[in-house]
Amino acid sequence: MTLDHPPSTVSPTRSVLVVEDTAEFRQLLRSLLEAEGYRVTVVGTGSQALTEGRLDDPDVIVLDLRLPDMDGIEVCRQLRTFTEAYIIMVTARDHEIDRVVGLSFGADDYVVKPFSPRELAARIQAMLRRPRSAPSQQPHPDVHVFDGLTVDVRAREVRVDGCLVALTKIEFDLLDALSGQSDMVFSREMLIDHVWGSSWYGDGRIVDVHIANLRRKIDLGGYQWVKTVRGVGYRLNVS
Repeated sequence: MTLDHPPSTVSPTRSVLVVEDTAEFRQLLRSLLEAEGYRVTVVGTGSQALTEGRLDDPDVIVLDLRLPDMDGIEVCRQLRTFTEAYIIMVTARDHEIDRVVGLSFGADDYVVKPFSPRELAARIQAMLRRPRSAPSQQPHPDVHVFDGLTVDVRAREVRVDGCLVALTKIEFDLLDALSGQSDMVFSREMLIDHVWGSSWYGDGRIVDVHIANLRRKIDLGGYQWVKTVRGVGYRLNVS
């Protein structure tokens, strides 16, 4: 890999936690991301990642799945119990099941080694360009109310039959898009643009994985809130 990148335009307040057991790769990622303007912390174990994740509250965590003390997927699962940071998995494994499992435990995206530093920087920038706590650009009410489902955009809370449901950032943003225009069918590309940003590039099937995670959390009582429109995409299943 070569450190080939344009001049930085990133706010220095943005922080990235790099979790990687190989010292050479840690230093490469530190140099790349610091050159892009991020404040970078690097650690080499899963236990250190959990400690730093609590102490520093980073904006992004770049997490290698192969760590000496813990499986990276377990680290991801534990991180998701206390942080809403974007998590990008880094893996040398070329098996789709590893990526799907990682995403199902709360990762937002993945890159497969070897990857270009520019690709990683572009994915991080695309995620941070649209903070998920910011109001949507689409004009719609702050609270979307349906029979049995309430999506409070300002509070970023979802209730199903009155019960609060905990969603990840991406799951909430997908539901925000679908519930904000409940009469519209959204293609994968439209949802990627809404959640990850128009400059994001990668496997569009990442949408399918996060939709599946969202369904598992909100489809209480056997009702499926997100409907698949075959050959087109997804829409909210309301009458």
